[in-house]
Amino acid sequence: PMADVEIYTTMFCPFCVRAKKLLESKDVPFTEIDVSTSSSKRAEMTEKADGRYTVPQIFIDGIGIGGSDELAALNASGKLDEMLQAKAS
Repeated sequence: PMADVEIYTTMFCPFCVRAKKLLESKDVPFTEIDVSTSSSKRAEMTEKADGRYTVPQIFIDGIGIGGSDELAALNASGKLDEMLQAKAS
């Protein structure tokens, strides 16, 4: 099975769109959590992301990898595929 991917986003966030497009291009299912209208969800995101409050915040199997730039860097290095397949037994 694929890794569990969560992405915290806001509306009108070009970096969020970029990150989602990258995941979609790899056929990676993800859960999107929109924090634009929910301060409690934003607080939950910030806590999970070790104080980072910018969006997107992306988590793979509960591990915060950062935002769009970090996702792109992981993808470029080949590490993203490893993380996404990590659950394969």
